[in-house]
Amino acid sequence: MSSKRYLIIIAFVIALSMGGFYFYSASGEPEQASIPTSGSQTSTISDEEMLEKFSKALNIIQEQYVEEVDEQELLEGAIEGMLRSLDDPYSVYMDEETAQQFMESLGSHFEGIGAEVSMTDGKVTIVAPFRESPAEKAGLQPNDQIIEIDGETIEGLSLYEAVLQIRGEKGTTVRLTIERPGTTEPIEIPVVRDEIPIETVKVDVLEHDGLKVGLLDITSFSEDTADRFAEGLKELEAQGIDGLLIDVRGNPGGYLNSVEEIGKLIIPDEKPIVQIENREGEKVRYISTLKERKPYPIIGLTDRSSASASEILAAALIEGGGYDVVGETTFGKGTVQQTIQLGDGSELKLSLFKWLTSAGNDINKKGVVPTVEVLQPDYFYTIPLSGEETLKYDMMNDQIKSAQMMLEGLGYNPGRTDGYFGEQTVEAVKAFQQKQQLNATGEITGETASLLQQQIVEKVRERENDVQLQTALDLLSEQAKGE
Repeated sequence: MSSKRYLIIIAFVIALSMGGFYFYSASGEPEQASIPTSGSQTSTISDEEMLEKFSKALNIIQEQYVEEVDEQELLEGAIEGMLRSLDDPYSVYMDEETAQQFMESLGSHFEGIGAEVSMTDGKVTIVAPFRESPAEKAGLQPNDQIIEIDGETIEGLSLYEAVLQIRGEKGTTVRLTIERPGTTEPIEIPVVRDEIPIETVKVDVLEHDGLKVGLLDITSFSEDTADRFAEGLKELEAQGIDGLLIDVRGNPGGYLNSVEEIGKLIIPDEKPIVQIENREGEKVRYISTLKERKPYPIIGLTDRSSASASEILAAALIEGGGYDVVGETTFGKGTVQQTIQLGDGSELKLSLFKWLTSAGNDINKKGVVPTVEVLQPDYFYTIPLSGEETLKYDMMNDQIKSAQMMLEGLGYNPGRTDGYFGEQTVEAVKAFQQKQQLNATGEITGETASLLQQQIVEKVRERENDVQLQTALDLLSEQAKGE
């Protein structure tokens, strides 16, 4: 065996068996983990036996495989194979180029579609589109599984190889073919890439029922989110708010320390914000430093796209603060990943811990259930209309079902929303076309589809149609007035 190959194997085994890991801090610098990792071995195979077996397999492939192979590709393939065997969509290997792009995406902005993805059952899966991102505007939803990018299958690609193909220059379009639970056919969704700003906290004041309600909308948890939240809270309290809404809908998560710092500002009575558990069952609790409750009610907002750090905050509001959370059950990501450098610019993003709620509950693959469950109107969940196929009488498919829900949401009665294009749907389409000064054919062509899509997006963005927000405002008003 060559000395180079031997060194690769040694580095490979050390990277797998070392007991103390180094992680990236928020600044990108490596730092020692503050939570102890276990040094125990669950396998009966010794390091020497692992090294011997790996070395033997590498030798055989290098010397006897029918074609010449690249040593670096073999090594990376071995690492990726081990990670796949973990059956964990959040543990991934990143080569030097991918690792660099990953770190850039944690900065102030990047160019792409604005969605968090994971590898689930071997398929690149949308965890959550960022709020107001190209991905959300195009109609991508949690649990959409991407099967093609620009017409090319992505079978066999790693998660980050797929991500590199999805990302690109602002203004360019990527066509994603997805499989969506509940639909019978693949859906092709064009997404126009844009600059994705990491403006993570939006501050607003809403007038409702004679009250002044503060709104802190957290779109993700980056390195400066806690500071932005503290500034926003101070600004709202200076205006004399009567209550506070914290909106983490569409928030895919981010830094653990960010949500911890936010929890210290709003969770009262020095209660736990979150608990972190290693594989040996050892737990570290992160405790709030706030001694007294705020003098106003607080309510959280969640949806099925709220993941990771968003779920920590939602659970802390319910279990630690005794506050209400309005909306939908969250995504269900209950593990903590850390980035581990492998010494050559490549990295592992590895799940090292579970996080548990304030009361010690594991929400992984379950989600956090809100205290007040509220779904949005059906048209909030429609799939985008491609406009490529004319939809007309006596046809039946998922595109028609989506169009029917859009028509109904816009006040045109299609008679049914099961995807069958019946006579009443024809009349509803004609009425819509007449209103838009289009040729009233009763068939949905590209222009009709585009206008339907545009108007439903505008309706979704109007706050008065946001049933979850309005429910939260009404509930907060009751609590503020002591009703």
